[in-house]
Amino acid sequence: MSVNTSGSKAIVPMGQKIAFGLGMLANQMFPAALSIFMVVLVQDLGFPAWMWGILFFLPRIFDAFFDPIMGFITDNTKSIWGRRRQYVFAGGILLGISFVVMWQLHRENGVNFNFIYFLFWSFVFYFAYSLFSVPYVAMGYEMSDDFHERTSIMAIAQWIGQWAWVIAPWFWVIMYEPKWFVNADTATRTLAIWVGAACMLLALTPAVFIKGKSTKDDHSLKPLTMKTIGASLKDILLSFKEAFIIKPFRKLCIATFLIYNAFNTVAGFTFFIIVYRLFNGNTEAAGIWPTLFGSVGALGTTFIVIPIVAAMSKKLGKKNAFLLSQSISIVGYILFWFLFIPGKPYMFLFALPLFSFGIGSLFTLMMSMTADVCDMDELTSGKRREGIFGAIYWWMVKFGFAIAGLLTGVIMAAVGFDSGAPTQSETAITGLRLAFSGLPILGTLIAIWVMWDYDLSEEKANQIKAELAKRKA
Repeated sequence: MSVNTSGSKAIVPMGQKIAFGLGMLANQMFPAALSIFMVVLVQDLGFPAWMWGILFFLPRIFDAFFDPIMGFITDNTKSIWGRRRQYVFAGGILLGISFVVMWQLHRENGVNFNFIYFLFWSFVFYFAYSLFSVPYVAMGYEMSDDFHERTSIMAIAQWIGQWAWVIAPWFWVIMYEPKWFVNADTATRTLAIWVGAACMLLALTPAVFIKGKSTKDDHSLKPLTMKTIGASLKDILLSFKEAFIIKPFRKLCIATFLIYNAFNTVAGFTFFIIVYRLFNGNTEAAGIWPTLFGSVGALGTTFIVIPIVAAMSKKLGKKNAFLLSQSISIVGYILFWFLFIPGKPYMFLFALPLFSFGIGSLFTLMMSMTADVCDMDELTSGKRREGIFGAIYWWMVKFGFAIAGLLTGVIMAAVGFDSGAPTQSETAITGLRLAFSGLPILGTLIAIWVMWDYDLSEEKANQIKAELAKRKA
């Protein structure tokens, strides 16, 4: 099926959904691998916590502010290939190259050199990530105008994308296996080549197989040029304002910001809690347990959470499915406080299926609901602005993710975590555990309150769709 910018687009062929989903695997594998490899900076290359925080913060802030510009560019591109494909293609290539180069770190170069080198290439990587991800996400929003088909597209994409989080935790096993590599930083340099090359091919898949309708002669578009840059920046700011005036969209952004970024603030603690609380700082003794945390959790999301959430959405509606899923995740976070037991590492596995409902349901439902909001916006503005809405939504995610990275370093420093020590104090580990359970619970509770009166229901979405169909007729 050809993706276009107008007309009815209800049922999408499975091949198109899979092509979009393979792009999602790349979209998630890059940050999944990045989150695993980042441990090496502290654990093996000796980066202090404040450097770690800055490396999380600054490049993501740059990425977050470039996203809306990229959204405007892709929404207003005149091209025989349409509005999205060429950016997805170019971004995918640059992503793979920059990821490989970014991780070519050698400990003999020293901490300061490695810090500056990694920071520079992080900016290049996140520029490429924005170039790829903004038009890629917009592709998904415009694939169908059917309320439930949108959830199906996003569920399949998230199902495929979740394999990134199943695979990536096993990098820990590879990195810290002395039979395979001399040290973890050597392993990271090698793994980055394989990850970068494979993910580059995955990222190119939607650009090749999801066709776009030519926009070369669409005179309603306003391409960004040097002559029009001033007016275009005003349009971007106006688009921001118009998007946040739409109450349902504002709620989606705020709820995602709270849940996803509370989760990301503490996600980096998992490795340290398992190694230092359960195994007293012995990385070799910890073995595959840090890997199992991420991998089993992702498998639960893939085979349990996403199918259940998709079914819940059809039966209960998207909002109620969201509220129920997030409530289940709170129970999982509470259980983690009790189930990180020294000598019994297998106990935390019992909390993983419940915990997985939080992040596992989030983007399946929120991306589907954002597509509904794009229809609401077209009804009032007369424009199709999937790129802008996707960019603004992910701007909230990435801006919060940057803050989360900074907070991760702040919390580690505040609780007294010493990256150079063979063991950690009880105070430091207790502080990490309190943050690990407490921050996500707080963020989730506030998000549930925000979404409680979300009112873009199936009935209302179908009314909007019917009104748009009348206009186009």
